[in-house]
Order: sequence, then structure tokens, then C-alpha cells
Amino acid sequence: MSMRTFWEERAGWTQSRPAGLGLGLGGLAPRPLSRSLTSVYSGRTNTRSRSLPVNPPISSLLLHHHHHPAPSRDPAMEALKLQKKYPQFNREEIFNFISSFNSIESDTPGRIPKPAAISALQNSGEGSYDLIRETLKDVSVDSSGRLELDDWVELIAKLRGQASASVLPTRAGKVTVKGSNANVSHTINEDERSEFTSHINGVLAGDPDIGDRLPVPTDTMQLFDECRDGLILCKLINDSVPDTIDTRVLNIPTPHKQLNAFKITENNNIVISSAKAIGCSVVNIGPSDIADGREHLILGLIWQIIRRGLLSRVTIKEHPELYRLLEDGETLEDLLKLPPDQILLRWFNFHLKAAGWERRVKNFSKDVHDSQNYTVLLNQLKPDECSRAPLQTGDLLQRAEQVLQNADKIGCRKYLTPQSLVAGNPKLNLAFVAHLFNTHPGLAPLEPAEIIETEAVEDFDAEGEREARVFTLWMNSLNVEPGVYNFFEDLKDGCMILQTFDKLIPGSVTWRRVSKPKPIDVASPTHGSFVAGDDDDEEGPIPHAGLSRFKAVENNNYVVELAVQNKMHMVNIQGADIVDGRKTLVLGLVWQLMRISVTQTLASLSTTGRPPSDQEILKWANNTVKDSQSPKKPVPARAPLRSFKDPAGSTGLFYLDLLDALRPGIVDYDLVVNPANEYEEKRQNAKLAISIARKMGALIFLVPEDIVDIRPRLILTFVASLWSLTGKK
Repeated sequence: MSMRTFWEERAGWTQSRPAGLGLGLGGLAPRPLSRSLTSVYSGRTNTRSRSLPVNPPISSLLLHHHHHPAPSRDPAMEALKLQKKYPQFNREEIFNFISSFNSIESDTPGRIPKPAAISALQNSGEGSYDLIRETLKDVSVDSSGRLELDDWVELIAKLRGQASASVLPTRAGKVTVKGSNANVSHTINEDERSEFTSHINGVLAGDPDIGDRLPVPTDTMQLFDECRDGLILCKLINDSVPDTIDTRVLNIPTPHKQLNAFKITENNNIVISSAKAIGCSVVNIGPSDIADGREHLILGLIWQIIRRGLLSRVTIKEHPELYRLLEDGETLEDLLKLPPDQILLRWFNFHLKAAGWERRVKNFSKDVHDSQNYTVLLNQLKPDECSRAPLQTGDLLQRAEQVLQNADKIGCRKYLTPQSLVAGNPKLNLAFVAHLFNTHPGLAPLEPAEIIETEAVEDFDAEGEREARVFTLWMNSLNVEPGVYNFFEDLKDGCMILQTFDKLIPGSVTWRRVSKPKPIDVASPTHGSFVAGDDDDEEGPIPHAGLSRFKAVENNNYVVELAVQNKMHMVNIQGADIVDGRKTLVLGLVWQLMRISVTQTLASLSTTGRPPSDQEILKWANNTVKDSQSPKKPVPARAPLRSFKDPAGSTGLFYLDLLDALRPGIVDYDLVVNPANEYEEKRQNAKLAISIARKMGALIFLVPEDIVDIRPRLILTFVASLWSLTGKK
């Protein structure tokens, strides 16, 4: 037999070879595969019940009824070349590698997806999911993210060269993973990864688009691979803040068509823009980081999204009985000045005091790590189910487990493990307490007179409330410290506004002129200004005591001075007006700051080099719609908007036409309600327009109601963000 004939037969390179043969690597027995590893890339679905403990057989996951032969090449020379490059392998082993590579399904002949490679190698016993995934980072795969035969053999060589290593380096509950280059590494908290994965498995189970991927294993890094196409993160955002994303605009893979890189980027644009729009600070992460599976960045983003959902219910509107937490001489307005995590600490201490317990909690780490305060809190909330017996247990881990067993009795064993409790993990402890509060607040209902007082404070339609909401989210997206919760109250000392100036115009603030409030003795755990990408478990910025009125007025006089320097309209406004919380004046000031932000990019696009006026922005929109080359362009052409107050804009149809003019075909007009006469019909159109804009990469903070109710300043930011897209490469 000639050498070529031998290699051709042994490598199975003839097209007549039955698909599915030769999957073994060196005779190792196959093991069950990890569920849905190829789902992100190939769009293939796993139809097995989620309750089954085993994974689909390799034939259903990696092989398909269509076999794609490798490109025409000389198999004998290929094999000899590989054996020369990897002399540690004999001829029989090289044959097995080639045979197994050719047996893996791919819609690109000669190249296989990373998840399929991980599955096959894990199935063959070459290593754990995480070890194979981490080793793959050291293999120079091309820009398509797929492995060629040489990459395949190199990966196996690297795996076998790692001796007996089977897990990633771990220390004190943190696993180390490689970063974007050889000199960078990041740590991932294993408890956080596991608990956040469990949260996702729970809230997204049964989802029509991604339910087949669940449950994601909680003990591997597979979560980060499943998040690459953005779908799980989009669904998680909608779970935390319902209706944020119109899921009709998401790119969904099908069993026969995977998502390409462009479609994945569109989904991840929606993730990033929507996360910012719900108040997450996302300053170190972009769509490509999600697509690349950057573990520390994705985990940080997931935490912020989960945190936003957990704390969204810690409000006087959702829980009027929070009125019970008022202390002597305190008004409800004073309580509402506190961020949600501080309200949770107040709630925690309220119950400790009611229980006659002498200790108090000031943070979600060291003050709870011995489980004593948790024991008393649970007993106070549900004395029949949760005893104080754990207080008699000396071992901290055993006591923590007993506390969590108590929590389980009342349906609240979630987020915490005994190890993370004892370690004082601030994120997981905050999540545990928020879930406990949302489930069992344990506060007496209000009397009629008390209800009237709370309703007077919490009026969503009060002066400027809609704009204040948008400005709050926008300022938090800039990562101001320690963040804005109560808009008019938090801006009174001038520090937030000055930080905003410095973010928009770096170096514009002379900080030695600014009086900064001093920290108070209450730690604020993992506040919303957490930056995606931080590896450590710091408890976040600390809340501050207020400045004296004199110092606050000084700061705000400086704000006015900076505003005048930057040619903002500052008629009849002084520093004292901001300190006094004069709503119209404060909203006008912050609006001008936001306008600077949204028009900075437009200045570089305009012929004059200066930011465009409102009329120029409107003219651009009208001309873009009029000159649209879209085949779906309405006939006759839609009438131009006369202003951003034009009632015609309330239907959302003009803005959908504008989006389709910017990228013909981006709007599926089968989803558009036309004519839109009823409020809900208009809202659905506006919701669709906002999600399509985010899909295109625009940063949008308004909600559909802002378009339907015609809030001109917010609509202007929407249109300006669309114009800025024309300058992106």
C-alpha cells in the first residue's frame, strides 16, 4: 500500500466514509457532553428535556445529516507535516486526530466552531470544559473563531503537555483566567459565577428563544460562552426591568442558520445600550468583549443587571410600608434620600431592634459574616419556621449552613452559599437581603392617614419626573460617584454636577476648589457605579454626610461659573437655586449638560465644526427621511416634522422611517402599526423604534411613553443619537 493510500484510508478523507466514525482520540472512552455548547454559534437546539441529568449524545450535537467534506488537499502530506511538527505523537495518534476532526459537523468545510471542539475533546476525556476552554486561548485561531486541523492538533498537544492539570488555578474561592493577552489575567469569584448562573437558569427557564440552552452548568465557565450572542443578557435585562427591549428586534439563530459576527454584534449593541438605559454603569465593556466571552467583564455586567432588578422594588411606591422605617424627627423625604441598599440596611436594623438584639449592621460583609444577625433577622420575620438555634453553633460554616436552611424553609435560599456568607461577599449578601426583603418585608400595612402622606411624596407624574428619570440614568451611565438615586436631592451639594462636567469636558473642573462631603459610618455595598471589569470585591463607594449649606452654595456657584464658561444659557439661576432644589432650573441645567454630551459627536460631523442647533438636528432628520433610498419608503412620503413638539411624531412612524432610511431594511414593517391611533399602538411603535436604534448602536435613554407623550427635549436626544451613528465607522 502506498503512503498516500494508507493516509487517505486511515484519515477517512474519502467522501464515501460514513459520517460519525472515528470520534475517539487515542482510544479514550467517550463521556457525556456539556449541554448546548454549540447553540450560540450554530443555532442548533437541544430538544432533550432540561430535567435529564445527562447531555445529548455526540451524534446529535456534533454530527448532522449533511456531512461536509474537507477542502481538496493532499492528506498524506498533511499528515506527514503534522507528525513532523508534533513529533511527540506517533502515526496512529495523528490518524486519530485527523479522523476525529473530520467527524465534527461544520458548515464551513475544514474549520470547526470552538464549542464543537470543546465538546469533542471533553467527550474524549482530553480535559474538563474549563481546562479545554482556557487552553484554547493559547491557540492562534483565525478571526472567524474557528479551528483548522493544525489548530486542532495544537490544542490537543497543549492539553496533553499540561500533565495532570484538570482544573483552573483557584485560590480562596477565586479562579484565575487568562485575559486578552499573555500578560493579563483576571480573577472570577466562583460563588458569584455559580449563583448568578443559577439565577439566570431560574428566571429564564422556558424562554421560547433560549430556554433550550438552560440550565447552564453552574460549575464551569460555560455561562460566558452561552452569553456571547447577547440573547441571554437581553432576556436578563428584560427580567430585571420588564419591557426594556422589544424582543422582536433580536437576531435569533435557527436550527439551520447560525448567527454571523454582524448579527451577534447587533444583539450585543442592544445589551450595552439597554444596560446603560436601565442605569448600569458600563464604561469598560463593549459588544466585542461579550462576543469574545471576556469572563470578568460579562460577570460584572450580569451582576449589575441582577442588582438593578433586585433593588428596583425597594421603593416607597412598591412598598408603602417602608414608612415604618422612619426614625424620630425624620421625614419621609429624608428616608427617600437614601439609596436602595441603605434602605435595606435600615430595614435590617429595624427588625434587629424589634427583636431586642443589641447588634446592628452597617454593611453587607463583615457585619453579617458570622451569621448571628441573619439568625435573628430570619427569626424575627418568621419565628415559627426559623429558630435561633444557629446561635448555639460554634463553627461559622456550620452556622451559615443552618441559617441558609432556615432561609430555605421560607423560600429564600438564594444567592448565598455558606462559604460566601462567611467570606462576607458583599454582592451575594446584598442580593440575599434584597430577595428576603422583596419576599418577606415583615412591615405592618399603613393606616389611611399614612397612605395619604406617602402618596403625596411619591407622585410619578410630578414636575419634571420623566426628565429627571432620564437624566438620572444618563448621569449614572457616566459613572459619577456615588451615583444618583433621588435626582433633585442628590444634586444639591454640586458634586454630582461637577463630576458630570469633568466627564464631559475632562480637566474642566479644578477640584481643589470643590468641597467634598465626608463619608459617614455606613458602607454601601457594590453600588451602581461599579465598573464592569473590576476584579476585586470591594464594597463600593461610601455614602456621605451632607455638606453645610454654605459649602453647597459655594460648589454650585462654581457649577454656574463653569456653565457660563461653556456657553450654556444660565439666565436667572444661582448656586442657591440648585441647593434649594428648584426643579425647573435644575432640570434646565442638567438638560444642557446632556445636550452637550449628545451633540459632541455631531460637532465633528457638521460642516461648521460646532454643535448643531435644535433646528439643524430637525432638518437633518427630515432630509434623511425625504431622501431615503429604502424600498419600504412610504408613498406618498411622510410629512416632515415641524418641530420636536409636532403631534405627528407621537405615532412613532416618522422615527421608524428615519431608522429605515439610515439602514434600509432594518425595520420590519410587518411589525409596525399603521395607522396608529390608540395609545398602546403608538407605544408599540415607539418601543420598536427605540430597540432598533439600540440594535444599531445608539445610546438611548428615553422610554416609549416619552415619544408618545411628546417630550421634546428627550426626543431631541433620541434623534441626535441617531445622527451620531452616521459618523461611526
